Amino acid sequence: QGAQLGPLLQSVVLKPNARFAVMHCADNYGGGADMYYESIDLIDGFHPQTILAYNLNGQPLEISHGAPLRLRVERQLGYKQAKYLMRIEIVERLDGFGRGKGGYWEDRGYEWYAGI
Repeated sequence: QGAQLGPLLQSVVLKPNARFAVMHCADNYGGGADMYYESIDLIDGFHPQTILAYNLNGQPLEISHGAPLRLRVERQLGYKQAKYLMRIEIVERLDGFGRGKGGYWEDRGYEWYAGI
């Protein structure tokens, strides 16, 4: 259970060149400045099945499942479902984050689009 991401995106003034939503997360793999992040395009961001989950089976989301918020992009594979969401940034390009591939796992060789 959660809130659709689309209405949240509609509540802000998006720049005409905005293309991606970058999810900044609290987890830090390996220490250092390598914070976890993930991104989706705004097409998936506005999809009605894309939600910011805060409950699981009627109970508040537990830390092990990504509390306080977890991104759920039902049209993509699991590694796109970012946990421990802290903030969302709307951008034109992805090359200014991490290693420039659009996500923590993408920076390590995974495909950016993980559609199912």
